[in-house]
Amino acid sequence: MAKRIMLVEDESIVRLDIAMMLKDAGFEVVAEAGDGEKAVELAYKLKPDLIIMDIKMPKLNGLKASEIIAKFNIPIILLTAYSQREYIDKAKQANIFGYLVKPISEASLIPAVEIALKQAENTNAYKEKVEEMDEKLKNRKIVEKAKGILMEQFSMTEEVAYQKIRTLSMNKQVTLEKIAKQILVKYKA
Repeated sequence: MAKRIMLVEDESIVRLDIAMMLKDAGFEVVAEAGDGEKAVELAYKLKPDLIIMDIKMPKLNGLKASEIIAKFNIPIILLTAYSQREYIDKAKQANIFGYLVKPISEASLIPAVEIALKQAENTNAYKEKVEEMDEKLKNRKIVEKAKGILMEQFSMTEEVAYQKIRTLSMNKQVTLEKIAKQILVKYKA
């Protein structure tokens, strides 16, 4: 399935040229906009896989729009005719996955798009892994707390308390965490 790209550029001829390069490379251009306000609106509505956005635009510039769009977790490649340090420094923010200086050629655009998409994919995988590990840690803490309660209430060893939680979990066919939460509620911990 073709990756969905939104193109935000106030110069219509440049926008048309970039859109053609993207389509020729097999990408789907799902939306085009000429200013940052429209970019934010369309990003929220369409959730594209990538946004290619000019920095200097009317109404809301690309850097400000990028800050807002970052909340939607959509990767962005910034386009600009300016390569000054201040623009590069401002572009070093969340979800900016590339920075291209105009004029844009297919030889520079397509690799930048492919790399940005892959980096965004990797970033999302890492975020999911971190969230998964956080959830496991939270659940482990609940089980440990319940185990501590059983040890205290019934003078059990740590191993016996864990085996009790595990046996209840298997017998009731529910997770260890669910049994641990029930123990916490019962003993108001």
